[in-house]
Amino acid sequence: MRVRSLRARLLAAAGVSILLALTLAGFGLVTLFERHVERRVDRELATYLHQLVGRVELDGTGRIHITRELMDVRFDEPLSGLYWQVQDDERPTLLRSRSLWDETIALPRDRLSLGEVHRHRLPGPAGQTLLVRERQVVLEPDGRGRRLRVAVALDRGEVETARDAFAADMLPYLLVLAAALMTGTWLQVRVGLSPLEQLRKGVLAIRGGHTRQLQGRYPLEVTPLVDGINELLEARDRSVERARAWTADLAHGLKTPLAALGADAQRLRDAGHGRMADDLDQLSETMRRRVDRELIRARLRSAGPAGSGRSDVVRAVEGVARTLQRTPRGAELQWLMGLPREVPVAMDREDLMELVGNLLDNAVKWAHDSVRVRVEAGPAVRVRIGDDGPGVPREHLERLGDRGLRLDEQTQGHGLGLAIARDIVTAYGADMAFSRADLGGLEVYLTLPRG
Repeated sequence: MRVRSLRARLLAAAGVSILLALTLAGFGLVTLFERHVERRVDRELATYLHQLVGRVELDGTGRIHITRELMDVRFDEPLSGLYWQVQDDERPTLLRSRSLWDETIALPRDRLSLGEVHRHRLPGPAGQTLLVRERQVVLEPDGRGRRLRVAVALDRGEVETARDAFAADMLPYLLVLAAALMTGTWLQVRVGLSPLEQLRKGVLAIRGGHTRQLQGRYPLEVTPLVDGINELLEARDRSVERARAWTADLAHGLKTPLAALGADAQRLRDAGHGRMADDLDQLSETMRRRVDRELIRARLRSAGPAGSGRSDVVRAVEGVARTLQRTPRGAELQWLMGLPREVPVAMDREDLMELVGNLLDNAVKWAHDSVRVRVEAGPAVRVRIGDDGPGVPREHLERLGDRGLRLDEQTQGHGLGLAIARDIVTAYGADMAFSRADLGGLEVYLTLPRG
């Protein structure tokens, strides 16, 4: 399963890289320390070898002996790990340290030149692995040369013990370093991805209608993306303007034929064909309402993503109400308004006016004496529009909100106005519900996105 978070990917990659780097660094440091200890041991063995060579002598009887014991007490402690041994070609062991006890060091039969030091890694007593340094010495009693092999050895386990102790001491520091590096990486990733967070907030601001384009300064790597988004937004705005201009031209183009139908209906009525004139008027009105609905739907489809505008629902309600109050029917009604001071919603102004206008026009059409409008501000904006008209039968209330239901045909009186309102609400991801109003008629509940 792929991780979708870019931050998680970067942190995971950094964690793996840091772990690998510190592991390699740890092994490298331990290896370097081990080599350093081995060099120190080699110098120590060279010192002991030099001292031992200087103390090997022949007495008057021809016996080989050590004039003075080496100072390190480990040479006297059995199997201590520090040993010395003297031998010749005839006898494998002439002299040896007490630490060897009854063991011997099996030196290889290699050829040694005078003054040359050979280095070996050989098995020792008690399963030890010894680091051995040996040298050839020639003693000349009575003019006869006698060749001796002098060797000193140290248990390599001491090197390994020092190495393991160093690794154990170093581990906490490596863990602290890993934590510091991961903290630094987290800060680096956070700072590095901050332009994307700024970009996300900019897109939300555009979606909420607070701005029309991405603003601010971005890094060079993000600037092409920002420019591309702004170009797309400009192209969308131009497309919306063209669509609105097209719908306006279409509306003006249809006015003349509809007006001609109205004139023909009047001529028929003057000629005494009243029934035919009424049918023509009804057909003209149906055509006008159907064209209005399709024009609004076309505008909604071309208006880009929902929430791309910002308008005040209180001003929209007040503006539509003032217009309807100037009509003969609206002037006869009592308007019960419960409106706060200002409530922004994430809707385009024209769409909001169309929505509120259709609902208030429907309430005015069917009200007997009163129309009530209330706006409540919260996380979402709630608008309630009710009337005291005949209302809608309860069995049809739920069907009023059904998508695709032709309300103008199914329920008399609540026709294309509610259908248009439903189209607008759906386009903005809002919600519209119906119930019986306290006044007796129909009450519409709108839940709109807060701007």
